[in-house]
Amino acid sequence: MLKSIEGNFDNPEVNKLLTEHFIELRAASPEGSAHVLDIPGLKDSSIKFWSLWENEKIFGCGALKFLSKEHGEFKSIRIHDKFRNQGNGVKIIEHLISEAIKFNIKRISLETGAGKFFDPARKLFEKCDFKPCKPFAHYKDDVNSLYLTKLINND
Repeated sequence: MLKSIEGNFDNPEVNKLLTEHFIELRAASPEGSAHVLDIPGLKDSSIKFWSLWENEKIFGCGALKFLSKEHGEFKSIRIHDKFRNQGNGVKIIEHLISEAIKFNIKRISLETGAGKFFDPARKLFEKCDFKPCKPFAHYKDDVNSLYLTKLINND
């Protein structure tokens, strides 16, 4: 059973996971196409962030950015290396969707990279029934980005 903690940016394990995420995604994305948030960016009041734990070990993290009353965006979804390649990404998506439902969010969108590096992320989002969509919020058409969305049932 995963334990969820909101915020928790000062925890060294959370800080390390987010720092690695930021560095890796910045390196994998062409200039002008990196949309990963650093820790100060995740502390914005329009964003809720959760770290997930399994048996006192950091499992992963993810965030929900509120774009409007019923539209949210997933940000900073990351699995700790120890839990990768085991189908665990779905657990983070399911947790974030359950949190979004609590806030009456009806649509979740996200941006991910279009390059080979992002294949695992795209496969995860496809498995979770996200579908391609047009750029949303502040995003623009970009050959290096793929935009996905999913309607969620709040019943």
